[in-house]
Amino acid sequence: MTSPIPIGGRIDETLPHKAVRIAVLTVSDTRDEESDTSGRVLAERVKGAGHELADKAMVRDDIEAIRAKVRAWVASGQVDAIVTTGGTGLTGRDVTPEALEPLFDKKIDGFSVVFHLVSYQSVGLSTLQSRATAGLIGGVMVFCLPGSNGAVKDGWDKVISAQLDSRHMPCNMVELMPRFLET
Repeated sequence: MTSPIPIGGRIDETLPHKAVRIAVLTVSDTRDEESDTSGRVLAERVKGAGHELADKAMVRDDIEAIRAKVRAWVASGQVDAIVTTGGTGLTGRDVTPEALEPLFDKKIDGFSVVFHLVSYQSVGLSTLQSRATAGLIGGVMVFCLPGSNGAVKDGWDKVISAQLDSRHMPCNMVELMPRFLET
């Protein structure tokens, strides 16, 4: 394999860091709180990046259960972003994209492309087995990652974290948050 793809951009340390309220949702029929390592890794990274872990939950691989949890967080007004882990694969039980993409007001098409570029550096062609996706629901950013620890690390460390850092230049999604619901 070639060298890792650079993230691009830079962090301007002279700017203030703005904490984002992020909820973490694990989608799984086989894990419980103790065995949910990817959810734990993601929550630790959210807090380690100086953000607020607004909530952390787990739901089964069920379209209505996934939608209900995400809708509740969006409606609460207490969450700026949601990151899911799990349910993006190709098996019959993997339904996270089916659950959430119909709720997207706008799809963030580039997220999947960049995630797969980064993932390819780690797992090669196995990245084809993921249907990672992202979009906006009611002004809340939603990022759907695969359920493995490696995918969560790649997705957060190499894609999501920079765009949720208000100091990332030349631009970031935090600066757009106040305008997500404008008409």
